[in-house]
Amino acid sequence: MPTQTELSNLEAIRAAELEEARHIQQAMLPTEYLHGPTFEFVHRCCPVSEVGGDFLDYFMLNDHRVGFYIGDVVGKGLPAAMYAALTVGALRGMHKSGTQPSTVLGILNDRLRMRIVPGRYCSVLYAVFDPKTLELRVSSAGMPRPILLSGGGCREFGDGGLPSGLFESVTYDQVSLKLAPGDAVLFTTDGLTDARDAADEDFGHARFLSLCSTLAGQPAEAVLREMFSTVESFSHISHHQDDMTAAVLRVL
Repeated sequence: MPTQTELSNLEAIRAAELEEARHIQQAMLPTEYLHGPTFEFVHRCCPVSEVGGDFLDYFMLNDHRVGFYIGDVVGKGLPAAMYAALTVGALRGMHKSGTQPSTVLGILNDRLRMRIVPGRYCSVLYAVFDPKTLELRVSSAGMPRPILLSGGGCREFGDGGLPSGLFESVTYDQVSLKLAPGDAVLFTTDGLTDARDAADEDFGHARFLSLCSTLAGQPAEAVLREMFSTVESFSHISHHQDDMTAAVLRVL
């Protein structure tokens, strides 16, 4: 049997490794918000433990459009974070060319099927935004539908699709949306709607849409700040069941 000192040392090593993993995962997120003459991209990521399975990034493509992805790995903790790193590595190998979002997700699914990890798969949304035409193209592999916040309130758009890495030879649909000045699009993982209170009640989809309708027209950072504040007030951090990640694209 290990001694108490040996157990303490093992626990200290584990804590140090988790902290290092947290720093590595943070390095996979954007280091700053993305701003252009006609748009802004902001994000917030709140893992339920030291590391988690949510991931996202946004970046300028070679053709001056903006690429964006957000994803959620099944499971939690270090195993989910490692699979997220595998997924991000596959995405980063193809996202600079401006390939259609539906094509990107098809290629990603094929690559993840080549490196099957038992019990692991992920949901991913990939989008391309043109700052000149204000056209947004979106394809989803099992992610919550994006939400358009406009002067007329809010509405969901797009389709869900099958998660990445789960089935072979999957194809994905793609939707196109023309944005207008002042419009914002919210992308989230399901951790926000799945947050639970002390009575084990979900924040829920209907409550989340109602919250979004009150945020239309606000700056992107204000949307995220109010959204996370409301969900966290409903569900204390000790009751969070899943990572919470969101991003907002807003046309200036």
